[in-house]
Amino acid sequence: MSRLVVVFGYSDRSAVELHPVCAARLARAHAEARPDDIVLFSGWARRGLPAAEADLMASWWTAPIRSRLVDRSARTTLGNAIGVGRAARRLGVDEVVVVTSRWHARRAALLVRASLRGSGTSARVVVADEPAAVPSALRELAAWAVAPALALVAARTR
Repeated sequence: MSRLVVVFGYSDRSAVELHPVCAARLARAHAEARPDDIVLFSGWARRGLPAAEADLMASWWTAPIRSRLVDRSARTTLGNAIGVGRAARRLGVDEVVVVTSRWHARRAALLVRASLRGSGTSARVVVADEPAAVPSALRELAAWAVAPALALVAARTR
């Protein structure tokens, strides 16, 4: 069984270093990844910052894996999901394991599963051990207002 382990980036739009939320996700991915996995780091560089979230995560990675991919184009959870769907199809993996935060997991799962629809690839989400900040939880709650429409977009984008 071939697996793609995906780590979604996170930034507060100001840090030039790996954000603690992102670092927690990366630590969880380290615990999840197996030597025969492919790992995809997903996240863009905020305007004016020298490195993309994906590059920062890739530079911190030390666990043995088959290969690593970096997606610097994903600016949103929808962008992450579309990139995951495209990578999973291109690689022909059997399973996608998404690593994100507990407060983000349900919406990330919805969008990734939509992007994989019809591919035969299964998806599951594992969560990082980090506390939910009130602003993140509130932002996530607001994001659910458009999540069904975004799932339709993810399902149609190949």
